[in-house]
Amino acid sequence: MDASGVYFTSYGGDRSLIRTRPQWVALALFVFALVVLPWVAPERWISMGYTIFITAVAVIGLQICTGYAGQINIGQSAFMGVGAYACAVAVAHWSFPVPLALVFGGVAAAIFGSLFGLSAARIKGFYLALTTIAAQALFHFFALNLPRNWFGGPGGVHLEGATAFGINLANDTAIYYFALIVLVIMTFGAFGIVRSRHGRAFEAVRDDDVAAGMMGINVMMTKMRAFLVGAFYAGIAGGLWAIALRHVSVEQFTLFSSIWLISMMIVGGLGSIVGALIGTVLIQLAREGVANLGSSLSQTFPIVGQDIVFASMNVLLGTVVILFLLFEPKGLMHRVNTAKQAWRRWPFPY
Repeated sequence: MDASGVYFTSYGGDRSLIRTRPQWVALALFVFALVVLPWVAPERWISMGYTIFITAVAVIGLQICTGYAGQINIGQSAFMGVGAYACAVAVAHWSFPVPLALVFGGVAAAIFGSLFGLSAARIKGFYLALTTIAAQALFHFFALNLPRNWFGGPGGVHLEGATAFGINLANDTAIYYFALIVLVIMTFGAFGIVRSRHGRAFEAVRDDDVAAGMMGINVMMTKMRAFLVGAFYAGIAGGLWAIALRHVSVEQFTLFSSIWLISMMIVGGLGSIVGALIGTVLIQLAREGVANLGSSLSQTFPIVGQDIVFASMNVLLGTVVILFLLFEPKGLMHRVNTAKQAWRRWPFPY
């Protein structure tokens, strides 16, 4: 706790991020900029915007599971896939309204994720990471081998004519606003979770699960609840992804996608909802820049080929994660919080 009474954990905590009127004004201006962006920006920016919104929902869920509860999760992309398939089937086969289909996808992913939460009650660390990797294999196996009339087999599931509240989601602008609304709702929900007794239980288990159990916290249920919440967010993100692309297939949700989600969380800072948002924006913008640069280079130097784009993204991911783990292991939000504390103490050095 600093001199102003604001508590900061050893992670990138942001419980009291907005405290003053200028900060509320800045937030209002930022939201206003997001709202008017589709009217002034190129179409490419709109599609990039809703991609960031969808990814941010999944990273927030991963932040709750790993950053707050300390449960290693390398299967977040598989949970997204479960939500995407469930949402797509609900819309395409059962004619669910899109909002209800999103919730259905989140619940399906939460049920799938809670199974790995049960294993987290007895194992941790490296072994838990291997268990969550198994989620990727199970997801691909079931999606490809269950009856074709369920999930479409290798061809996946197609969606046509998705609507929400009477609005057709067939264009990028509609999807942009819909994804933005869902992101805002899920972000406020995440802040509510981490400020509740469940969030305090997550942090207690993260710091020392033995001590948390001695304090009366049900460690097994807390770990399972962390996976359930994280998977629910991933399922919502997967449902949004299915609606945005109007097609779902297993190739969209790979282990490498889960690694990207983890890198976004690391860059933003563990234990910070705002850090998850910042990390998502920075990594997605970096990926977009590398893709554009790689495309330009492949056109300028045809001998290089298109493989340079994928290779460059791999190099970017590895370099960014290594640099942050070496020089800023607590993420950007920790640096922001440190700067805020120094500003409040200035000109005193203590």
